Amino acid sequence: MVTTIFIIFLIASLLLNLWLDRRQINSITSHRNKVPETFQQHISLEAHQKAADYTLARMRLGIFELFYASILLLVWTLGGGLNVVDELWRRVELDNLITGSLVIISVLLIGGALDLPFSLYRTFKIEQKFGFNRTTPGVFVTDLVKQVILSIVLGAPLIWVVLWLMQDVQPYWWLKVWAVWMGFNLFLVWAYPAFIAPIFNKFKPLDDESLKTRIETLLTRCGFTSNGIFVMDGSKRSSHGNAYFSGMGQNKRIVFFDTLLDSLNEDEVEAVLAHELGHFKHHHVKKRIVTMSLFSLVGLAVLAWLLEQQTFYTGLGVTAPSNHMALLLFMMVSPLFTFFLSPVISGLSR
Repeated sequence: MVTTIFIIFLIASLLLNLWLDRRQINSITSHRNKVPETFQQHISLEAHQKAADYTLARMRLGIFELFYASILLLVWTLGGGLNVVDELWRRVELDNLITGSLVIISVLLIGGALDLPFSLYRTFKIEQKFGFNRTTPGVFVTDLVKQVILSIVLGAPLIWVVLWLMQDVQPYWWLKVWAVWMGFNLFLVWAYPAFIAPIFNKFKPLDDESLKTRIETLLTRCGFTSNGIFVMDGSKRSSHGNAYFSGMGQNKRIVFFDTLLDSLNEDEVEAVLAHELGHFKHHHVKKRIVTMSLFSLVGLAVLAWLLEQQTFYTGLGVTAPSNHMALLLFMMVSPLFTFFLSPVISGLSR
């Protein structure tokens, strides 16, 4: 029964995604040759068509990724991929918690490696073709190494703690895991601007006094306090421009990509930031944290129930049930089911 339900949801989500992508591609194609009337005084037909072609190229790659991800999911589960990794680490005869942590880390690293061709194609083919890419092979490899190290340094202790709670704190371990998970996410929000982002990019204080004054005035009007306004070397990797605020409490900061400041005037820069501050003014960040926490709590409660169901393992191709295999299966399979909640999540978001 579990296998049948899994296959049905896999096929249904695949077909629905393909249908939605095809509708979007048809819409973009049908409007490619004419700039919308509202923007005709501001955007040339050439720029409009370039944007359409860029979007189409990314979406078509996304369709290949969709098929690829579906096949990989089948290989990991019903194909026995998880069993192979689990058995290899069991042969080493380490402590159960260490074995479980190593199995999960190995599967995540292998999954990342298997997705690497798409990242390479996106960066060095699509982004390069449309003139956006500034990432060199050296920067790409360096970023990849940093990401792997950072993921292991931050993720390994979290995985170990979660497995320890699943093993030793019964029957309400999932409540404590939820508390740890939420604490970890809040820590990342707090730590990202000052400690994580600088690992990948350089940040310097905004030195344009005129623009700085306008921004500070806007921040004051919105009641937003930050510990600085910074410019990031986004041009190191891409010509895309962006602006964002990150952090929480007294550790919030405003960040502009250098590419954004190079391509927009002061009015336009202020408008971009005003959009971002709208999220703050309307408490979108807090609402998202609350929503995420509720979904996480429900998800962990479901996992606690599935943990005791033998068919959960056998129906998804796992021959040796364990806490770490249950966690892996849940991480891999749950998106198939939560995908159908997307309209509800989108509705809440809007």
